[in-house]
Amino acid sequence: MIVRAASQRDMTRVAEIYAHAVLHGLGTFEETPPSPEDMEARRAAIVAQGLPYLVAEEAGQVLGFAYAGPFRPRAAYRYTVEDSVYVAPDAQGRGVGRAALSAVLDACAALGLRQVVAVIGDSSNTASVGLHAALGFTHQGVGKSLGFKHGRWVDIVWMQKALNGGEGSPPDAPGLTLGGG
Repeated sequence: MIVRAASQRDMTRVAEIYAHAVLHGLGTFEETPPSPEDMEARRAAIVAQGLPYLVAEEAGQVLGFAYAGPFRPRAAYRYTVEDSVYVAPDAQGRGVGRAALSAVLDACAALGLRQVVAVIGDSSNTASVGLHAALGFTHQGVGKSLGFKHGRWVDIVWMQKALNGGEGSPPDAPGLTLGGG
């Protein structure tokens, strides 16, 4: 398995993987799967900010993807990102998510970022919670019944990982370029 930067040509497969999560899972609160063109626009926006958007592939087949996006648009959040990771149903449990998310975390550390937040849909999403815990994220809390999907209320689990010493010292990199007050 290799992890590499995603490209426009990967977006049909990325959209398929994500569509399955949208239609059958609770890890995302989207209810309508975005098109490959929509996924490409999202990827391009992430990459334009200098952030990682990666795919994990084996034998030429994309098995999963992960990326980091700005946590919030206010300037003071410029050292914090939110991660996302999705794995094709037939590739789950094979280390795909771990490989992709580990590479995203390494890229974020190299950028001088200080915090990574995971906002995990569904408090019973043990695979995602376990993956994040295994990669050093700590549990920060649960937002009860914040979404309504597939006929039921869904929680979110907040997890967080410090990079580059976290809050232990002032940042020495410029951080992300974000908008407004």
